[in-house]
Amino acid sequence: MANTEQGNGLAPRGSKEKGSDPEMNGGVPGEKPVDKYGFTGGAQQHCGESAEEIPIEVLRQREAKWLEMLNSWDKWMAKKHKKMKERCQKGVPPSLRGRVWLYLTGAKVRREQNQGKFQELDNQPGDPKWVDVIERDLHRQFPFHEMFAARGGHGQQDLFRVLKAYTLHRPEEGYCQAQAPIAAVLLMHMPAEDAFWVLVQICEKYLPGYYSAGLEAIQLDGEILNALLRRVSPVAHRHLKKHKLEPILYMTEWFMCAFSRTLPWASVLRVWDMFLCEGVKIIFRVGLVLLKSMLGSQEKLKACQGLYETMELLRAIQPQYMKEAFLVQEIIELMVSEKDIEKEHHAQLRRWNETHGDLHCKSPPRIHGAKAIMAAEPPGRQDLRQRPAIIVKSPLAPQTDGGRAEAAKENGKTKAKREKTIAPLPEIANPYSPPSDASPILNHMTVKASQESLSSTEHDTYL
Repeated sequence: MANTEQGNGLAPRGSKEKGSDPEMNGGVPGEKPVDKYGFTGGAQQHCGESAEEIPIEVLRQREAKWLEMLNSWDKWMAKKHKKMKERCQKGVPPSLRGRVWLYLTGAKVRREQNQGKFQELDNQPGDPKWVDVIERDLHRQFPFHEMFAARGGHGQQDLFRVLKAYTLHRPEEGYCQAQAPIAAVLLMHMPAEDAFWVLVQICEKYLPGYYSAGLEAIQLDGEILNALLRRVSPVAHRHLKKHKLEPILYMTEWFMCAFSRTLPWASVLRVWDMFLCEGVKIIFRVGLVLLKSMLGSQEKLKACQGLYETMELLRAIQPQYMKEAFLVQEIIELMVSEKDIEKEHHAQLRRWNETHGDLHCKSPPRIHGAKAIMAAEPPGRQDLRQRPAIIVKSPLAPQTDGGRAEAAKENGKTKAKREKTIAPLPEIANPYSPPSDASPILNHMTVKASQESLSSTEHDTYL
C-alpha cells in the first residue's frame, strides 16, 4: 500500500457487491474490485439510505451564512471558531463544499502563495515509475461515478494530473495507492489545481507520514486507536486482544482513505466536513464508533467467536451503524480530544522506539484542524480574498453611478449596432408591449447566451 512497490496487502478485502466489473478483480464476477495491494475498488458502500432531506429554505439560509464566513474567514477563525465548527457538524451546503474545503485546509493560502506551481508541475512528464502505476490505478477509483466511469475521460485525466503533480512535489514520497480515492473525492468538488493543493495539505498537515514507505505512521496510529478503544469500549478491546487482531489488519483502509471507501456517500461527506475542520481526531472517532457499535457488547460478540469471524464482521459493517444521522451524532458525542490523541501518540512513540528503534520516516508534526493550520501559517488578507472563476452580474442588481454610466454606454453601443443591422419595424400600436426602458434587462436574455450556457454545462462538474 504505502509506496506502491512496497505494498503489503494488509488492508481488508471488500465485501461482495453486485454489478462490479469482473475485469477489475481478476475476472471474478460479482466481487468488489480489489487491487493487488489489498485496497478495494472505489465503488461506494450502500445501505439503502439517501442524504438527509434539508428544506430548501434552510439550505439557502446555510449558504448565506457560509458566504458571510468566507468573506471574512480570518475573523471567523479567530473569534467564532466554535460556531464554524458547529456549522461543519451540521454539514456544509453542497454548492459551497469545494470552496469551504479549500479554505478549511489552508489550501487556498498555499495556492495563492504558489501561483503557477501546479501548472509548472502539470507540464512536466513525471517519473515513469510513478506515471505507470498511477495510470493502472485510475479506473479503480469510483468506477460507477459518472465522472470516472469513462476510461480516459476528463475525470480520469484530472485524477492523473493531480497524482502525478504530487509525485513531483514530493519526490521522496512518490505515489501511494491510498491517495487516489482522496484525490478523486476532491475532484468531485473542485478543479484540479484546487484538488492538488487540498491533497498536499491533507498529506502534509492532517495525515503526515501516512503515504510514506514502511507504513510506520499508520501503524503508530493503529496503536493509538487500540489504546483509545481500551477506554471507549473495554469489551471490544478485550475481544480484539484475545484474538490477537492487530489494528493494522482492519483500520488501514479506514484511515488512509479517510473512510471514503467504507461509508455511504452521505456519511463520507459529513465526516469530511468535520475532519477538515477539526482534524484527525474525527477519523479516530469514526473508527472508535464503528468498533464499539460492532463489538461493544457480549451479545454482539456471539456472532464472532474467532479471528476470522471478527475480520469478516469488520469488513462488512452493519448498515445501521454507518447511516449519516446515527454516525454523526455518535462522533460528536464521543469524548476523544486532540490532547488525548497527542498523549497517546507520545506514549506509543516511546514504546515504538523501545521495540523498533527510531522511525525511518521523519514526517512533520501533525496539525489538528483548520484553526491550528491557520495559526501555524498566518495568511494575509490578500491570500484569503475570494476569486470566483465565473462572475455573473445580475441585470436587476443595484448599480453605482459609475456602473450605471458604464451600463448606459454599453447599451448605447448595443442599440446603435442593432439599428445598423436590423431594419426598423413599422410602428403598430400595441397596448400590451413592454415599455422601451425595459430593453436593457431583456438584452441580457438572448437565445445565443442560453445556447452557450447549455453547451458549457457538460464541462462543469464542480457544482
